[in-house]
Amino acid sequence: MGFRRSRGREDNERSREPRVNHRIRVPEVRLVGLEAEQLGIVPVEEAMRLAQEAGVDLVEVAPTARPPVCRIMDYGKFKYLQKKRAQEAKRSSTHIEVKEVKFRPKTERHDFETKMNRARRFLGDNNRVKVTIMFRGREMAYTDAQRKRLLEISQQLSDIAILDVHPKMEGRTMSMMLNPKKGGAAKEKNTDKSPEKARAAAPEQNKTQVTHKGRQS
Repeated sequence: MGFRRSRGREDNERSREPRVNHRIRVPEVRLVGLEAEQLGIVPVEEAMRLAQEAGVDLVEVAPTARPPVCRIMDYGKFKYLQKKRAQEAKRSSTHIEVKEVKFRPKTERHDFETKMNRARRFLGDNNRVKVTIMFRGREMAYTDAQRKRLLEISQQLSDIAILDVHPKMEGRTMSMMLNPKKGGAAKEKNTDKSPEKARAAAPEQNKTQVTHKGRQS
């Protein structure tokens, strides 16, 4: 049974690949040359002969066309480049996870600061952050105050985060979602380079020069 499952996976992978060389079983094809030149409709035997003479493969690139479109190419090199592009695209794509930071209505100041630092670290690592306040018993009577508290938290993190989902109740919890800002916190820069500021910062200079000319005899 294990052999059958393995064989099935191989068949599925093979079915997704284009047909190459002798697997192309049609009488004629529309042929594209090695330099992407259009060679017209030719018998499949002629197309395979041209591919063999070039030392490469005949690859079916448009099987649903009538007749199918085939191209003369180095199929091994083509698959390598496809795999390389897929790996580069995967590396360049940004993967954002959702992290959760939980508070209680009576979270003490020290614990509150610790959790805020944790949320800031998560956002700095390009993760979404779900900020949750959990209620017990009579604490449910103070949901309005805790909604304001969540908004205050989002304001404190506004230098690196954007409020994505506003505070809302889910059973006995209230939560909001923060998204990381692109580029993180803006760095303060001294961009004021006006001539007036430059003159104010520089030491005063005596702009008047006195020149003593000797008498001519």
